[in-house]
Amino acid sequence: MELFSDPVLLARIQFVFVIVVHFIFVPLSIGLGLFVALSETRYYRTKDPKDRARTKFWAKIFTTTFVIGVATGITMEFSFGTNWANYARFVGDIFGAPLAAEALLAFFLESVFLGIVLFARDKISPKLYLTSAWLVWVGSILSALWILIANSWMQTPSGFEVAADGSKAVITNFWAAAFNPTTVARYLHTVDALIILASFCVIAVGAYYMFKNRNVDDGKRFMKIGLIVGIITVVLMLPFAHMQASDVAANQPSKFAAIEGQFEDGTADMYLFGWVNESTQTTIGPKIPNMTSWLASWSTKTTYPGLNTTAHAVDFTSGQYTGVNSSYIPSYQGGNPPVNFIFQSYHLMVAFYFLLIVWLIIAGVNLRGINKGKKVSKAAMVLLCLGPIIPFLTIQAGWMVTEMGRQPWVVYNLLLTKDGVSPAVSAPELLITICLFVVFYVALVIAWARLVFGQIKKGPDVFLDEAAAPKVVQSEKGGE
Repeated sequence: MELFSDPVLLARIQFVFVIVVHFIFVPLSIGLGLFVALSETRYYRTKDPKDRARTKFWAKIFTTTFVIGVATGITMEFSFGTNWANYARFVGDIFGAPLAAEALLAFFLESVFLGIVLFARDKISPKLYLTSAWLVWVGSILSALWILIANSWMQTPSGFEVAADGSKAVITNFWAAAFNPTTVARYLHTVDALIILASFCVIAVGAYYMFKNRNVDDGKRFMKIGLIVGIITVVLMLPFAHMQASDVAANQPSKFAAIEGQFEDGTADMYLFGWVNESTQTTIGPKIPNMTSWLASWSTKTTYPGLNTTAHAVDFTSGQYTGVNSSYIPSYQGGNPPVNFIFQSYHLMVAFYFLLIVWLIIAGVNLRGINKGKKVSKAAMVLLCLGPIIPFLTIQAGWMVTEMGRQPWVVYNLLLTKDGVSPAVSAPELLITICLFVVFYVALVIAWARLVFGQIKKGPDVFLDEAAAPKVVQSEKGGE
């Protein structure tokens, strides 16, 4: 079977599996870091031991998630050198700076101040502790910035030149490479999505307590703050999504054409749902004419190239292709990404976005009723407990559009995916490592779930004695 004998396909499968698991924890840790800081801000103002206990509660869950995220991230980066050696050599000069900055300026910042949040509560001033809580979150979103700079460069390379032998891209302008045409839009879009996921998780924890009829005050508090942050970030997603669409239309025409299955040049329609038949080059389904053109440019008359044009937009027949294995493809002429896959992923992402709005309405209506003394709806609380699945699937669908949309390139218009793999890694070796990764990652996910859900089951009240103790010490010192 081709699946078990094609090293390129197996290397891609392994990387997809690794990054999907990694991206369970990264969004949670980045988003939950914000809620740790918000909880500590409230405690700084109220001095209520319950608010301090809630900070400790979220800090414990954040830390557990952060640790697993680091472990899975290291594995992902090692795979660049093991399974994607040609790719690593090609982008190494470009990626060195942002990855080093991510480690030195973001990861260390986050780790140092996380240590203060976990172990130095009563050893420093409340103001410094509050600052530390916010710096943990700042470190996490800075980390996301540097990683997304690297990813965006793969989508829209700039600030570089290709070495004379075609073996690698060499950075010529750091700022042009870092803030390439899609960096800002992709960063805002991604970080906002991560916070949405965290807000739905916070709502879910609150709904769980309401369902169980315990930790009711915590449940109300969590539902309220999760709802507020969720509404803000879901609304902000609209302008961020517009920025992303505009950048894709301008810089990745084949991806833009694929998301709506547009084969011929012209204005871009918006399909509500549908199916793309790539062999007959037809797209069927209900649609709003010219709507995607309007979303990308604020004009229904803007025309965009179709897939039949973008497939031949990059012509390497004269040898311009400078990939590491260019000698093997003397007449490569562009190519389309998997159109129907991208079409379905994109429309699932949009559908999930509207489900997010529905879930926020359910949360808002039920929280209002609870505050007015109405009986808790068990069915509604169950739905809210399942809510985090929706933003998680939304993020994964968006990631599929982003990564598959640039195919057949691993670095857009510079390096083909099939030329980025390690030539010395065989299919059997990849199969073995995939199996080992599955076993190891399943164990990690189970361990994380047991720790996190165990902490949720205990609730913030487990930290109340610890939260009240410092006040007693301070009063005794005052008496002395």
